[in-house]
Order: sequence, then C-alpha cells, then structure tokens
Amino acid sequence: MNKRHSGWTIALMAAGICLCGQFPSSAQAPAAGSALPSGNANSFANLNPLPVAPSGAAPRLPDGRVDFSGVWRPADVSLIEDISLGLKKGETVPLKPASEKIMKARLSIDDPEANCLPTGVPRLAPYPWRIVETATHMFFLFEGNIHSYRQIFMDGRKHPQDPDPTWYGHSVGRREGDTLVVDTVGFNDKFWFDFIGHPHTEQLHTIERYSRPGLGTLTEEVMIDDPGAYTRPFTISSSHRILLNEELMEYVCNENEKDTKHLRGPATRP
Repeated sequence: MNKRHSGWTIALMAAGICLCGQFPSSAQAPAAGSALPSGNANSFANLNPLPVAPSGAAPRLPDGRVDFSGVWRPADVSLIEDISLGLKKGETVPLKPASEKIMKARLSIDDPEANCLPTGVPRLAPYPWRIVETATHMFFLFEGNIHSYRQIFMDGRKHPQDPDPTWYGHSVGRREGDTLVVDTVGFNDKFWFDFIGHPHTEQLHTIERYSRPGLGTLTEEVMIDDPGAYTRPFTISSSHRILLNEELMEYVCNENEKDTKHLRGPATRP
C-alpha cells in the first residue's frame, strides 16, 4: 500500500468507514477541505492536507476554448462526505420529511459506494479522475471504486424522452463561454449523495457547471433538482486540483474486499 494512504486507511477503518478493495498503487492522497468544516480528526480534510495548486493560466485548445482535460482529485470533501458542506453559508439541504426519515434510517454497511457500486452524480470517491474530450463526447474516467466512467454527449443531441434509469444518468453537455455545462437526467434511485446518506429519487435532474480559473484548479457548481426528495432545487459547490504528470491506475473495488462486513452503525461522515 502507498505510504501516503496508510494513516488515512487506519483512521477511516477505526471510524467505521469502508475503504473497499485495494488502493491502487498510484492513488493520490484523498480529498482535503481546509476551507470547509472538517468534522473530526478522521475527516479526509484533516488526514490529507492539500498541496498548493500549480500556478499559471488555464490552458486553451487551438480554437481558444478552455482545456478541461487532465487528471484531477477532489480538493474538498463536500462531494465525498456530506453535500451540505458545499452549500452557501446559512443554507440547509431542503429535505422532505419522508427523505429525512430515509436518511436517518440508513446504515453505513448499506452504502452502495461502500459495496463497490457506482457513486452516481454528484458524489465522488476520494481518488483521481480524468477528463477526456473528443469532437463529439466528453468522458469522466474514475480511478476509484469500480474503475468506472461517465459519457457526456457534446454533439447537440437532446435527452431521450424516456431514458432507462442508470447510475450516472444520461448527460448532454455544452460550453457557455469558458464554462462547461453538463445536464443529466435518467438516474436510478440506488446511489447515495454522500457518506451520510442523502437520498434522491428517479426524478433527479442535475446541472453541473465547471470552470477552470487557472492551471491548477477546477471549480464545480451542481444544481440538484429532485421534487421527489427535496422541497426545492439547491446548488452545492466543490473544487478539484490538477495532478500534473500523473496517470490513472486500475482499481477494482471487489478485489480483496474485506471491509464491509466490519461496518457498524448509522451512515455518517468519517
């Protein structure tokens, strides 16, 4: 196991959080969130402080558009531990009473991500991920969990009228100036938004807005609209850090998975 993960792994296991499967040998240090509440000593933010972002202007493609490609890692914990950490100060997650009841009843052992299933949207695992763009598609390639990917159509197509519910939904993208906008529908209701179990329904609709203000930073705003689980739409913010000269490694969550059976208690942040 990579040395930079050993302390994080021990601490999270002590906190009852499953790190299923094996760490890929190249996996970068998990998320840090110095600008956000860190929860407790076992938080990703406290265990792995984020290095300084490389300086410089955001790279651009030959046609002048911002280049979003590269290997990134989460730079804060809102899309990993608790989406409420990504809200503006003073805001709360507008859960419906039935959704709050579902959330409070959830157990860590039942977390789909802990059981080697996809994270869905907008949740992220605390591992590197790569953005790849072609003339017609954009792909988000995830090292963590099940070595999965998202496919985003950039060719102007519309959502299907009745999409089959899936873990990552049906995504169409467009550029608005220097911002990448990703609109997604057609989700199943199986994944959790975070470690503490914020739920959703198949009515979920997300709009992600990505900007690259400089070489080292990718910012993300996600509008979550799910009238089945929430009383109104709400927006959370997160950020990511470039990993220069890094590559993704294969990581199969089910391989040598020994942690889930040890999980106890309600769904919670590490």
